[in-house]
Amino acid sequence: MNRLDGVFRNKNAFIPFVTAGDPTLEVTEELVLKMAGAGADLIELGIPFSDPIAEGPVIQDADYRALSSGTTTDKIFDMVGRIRKTCNVPLALMTYANPIFTYGSEKFMKNCQDAGVDAIIVPDIPFEERNELLPYCSKYNVTFVSMIAPTSQSRIRMIASEAEGFIYCVSSMGVTGVRQDIGSNVEEMIKLVKEAKDIPCAIGFGISTPEQAAKMIKFSDGVIVGSAIVKIVEKYGVNCVPHVTEYVRLMKNAVVGE
Repeated sequence: MNRLDGVFRNKNAFIPFVTAGDPTLEVTEELVLKMAGAGADLIELGIPFSDPIAEGPVIQDADYRALSSGTTTDKIFDMVGRIRKTCNVPLALMTYANPIFTYGSEKFMKNCQDAGVDAIIVPDIPFEERNELLPYCSKYNVTFVSMIAPTSQSRIRMIASEAEGFIYCVSSMGVTGVRQDIGSNVEEMIKLVKEAKDIPCAIGFGISTPEQAAKMIKFSDGVIVGSAIVKIVEKYGVNCVPHVTEYVRLMKNAVVGE
C-alpha cells in the first residue's frame, strides 16, 4: 500500500516543508521525526539546488546553506533510509528537473523506492512534459505530484483528470514566500479540479499563520507550509527543532479545527 493513501483519509492534512541539510542533515533528520510526532501528515523535503527558480529568497538562502554544509542527493537518500527505520510518515522530495536528469532519472526513482520516498514534486516540469519521468515513477512506485497555478486555467481539468496522489495547488503567482493575502483564485481552481476528479487538493505558497491555514482548509484537503518553517530554521539554526515542532503543532491544530 502507498503511504500517501492515508494522508488525506477522513482528515485535513498539514504538510510542512524543510530544505534537507539546512543547517545540517543531522538536524533535518531530527526535524522530520519531531514534525511527524507533532502531527505532520506528509513531510516535504527540498533537495538543495543552486538555481531554484520557484523559490523566494528564504528557501534560496536555505538551499545555499544546505549546499555549503555538504548536502548531496545521495546523503539525503541515506538520511531517508535511516528515518524509515522508526518513522512511517509519508515523505515527498521537492526538486527540479536538472538535479534528477543529472543524477539519472531511473537511478533517482529507484533510490527513492529503496530509501522509502513516496512522492516527488518537480515545479519546473510542466504537465505536458511529465512523461520524461512518469515511466520511472510508475516502475518504482513513486507518485508524481501534479501542480496547478492560477495561470493553469483551461488546463486545470486536464491536469486533474490524470493526476495521482494529490494536487499541489499554488495559491498565488510568483515564487514561494510568506504572504499577507492569499488570492481567492485558489478556491475556484479547486472547484474545477473536483469537477474533473475526486482527488485531494493541498494549498501551498504563502501560508504562514494558523488563521490563514484555518481559512484555506475550509475549501481544501490540506495546507502546505514551507517558507515560514524555513525562516524558523534560519533564525535558530542547530537549535531550531523545538521551535519548529511547536509551530507544526500549532498549524496542525488550526487545520483540524482545534
